[in-house]
Amino acid sequence: MRAIIEDMAGRLAEVPGVVGVILGGSRARGEHRPGSDWDLGVYYRGDLDLAALRALAGPGVEVAGPGGWGPWVNGGAWLRVDGVAVDWILRDLDRVERVWADCREGRYEVGVQAGHPLGFWSPCYAGEVALGRVLADPSGELTDLRRRTAVYPEPLREALTAAAWEAEFLVGAAAKGAAGADTLYVSLCLSRAVGVLVQAVFAEDRRWCLNEKGALAVAETLPAAPAGFGPRVRRLLGAPGETSESLAATVAGARALVGETVAALRNRTG
Repeated sequence: MRAIIEDMAGRLAEVPGVVGVILGGSRARGEHRPGSDWDLGVYYRGDLDLAALRALAGPGVEVAGPGGWGPWVNGGAWLRVDGVAVDWILRDLDRVERVWADCREGRYEVGVQAGHPLGFWSPCYAGEVALGRVLADPSGELTDLRRRTAVYPEPLREALTAAAWEAEFLVGAAAKGAAGADTLYVSLCLSRAVGVLVQAVFAEDRRWCLNEKGALAVAETLPAAPAGFGPRVRRLLGAPGETSESLAATVAGARALVGETVAALRNRTG
């Protein structure tokens, strides 16, 4: 299968507009299971020859052009090769470079994107390159960018850890929702608060966080996570409650957890 993927990457790199291909996801990190997808980041610049991509994908495969899957995931295709899922994920290389420049200055965005319930955090673009494996790179641009993203930018670490204040704000908002027995609002506030903390904990360890999936399992092992971080989050989000009393108890637990995490982050960065 690896030989098939490498050959596919080479053919993708020959499509007009494509700069190169990076293997991403669990396959690139060596964390995959036998049935894990093969995620191919297809980096392009300018006008992309979608007709050539569709011809390469084969009959019956829909190829979404830039913007077809939303503002951040962009576009791509879902294929089956010998019964295994292979995903093509389009990435505008010029935009990735701009995001990387922002990361070096401590700037980032969180955008609305289907499939990312806590939003798409722009540093993901740089992290995908840093953690990926270059499969096809005729011009050498992706290899160079991967070398540059290998070092996590200190300004980005400072910005993401400092942003943990939002988790405290969200817990306060959740308390107001609890008073009105508003389970949906409380749940959304607490989920977002945890997501902000997870990003901060990753950043403090100078580690790229690519998306929400699997992030908690990693975050709870990192130095800035307080004792019992993972189990406490799972209890908070697993059953927030239905009455104002039960919701208030959940929020109180969240307030304690957020306070401990923010204090740990400040102590480590102070």
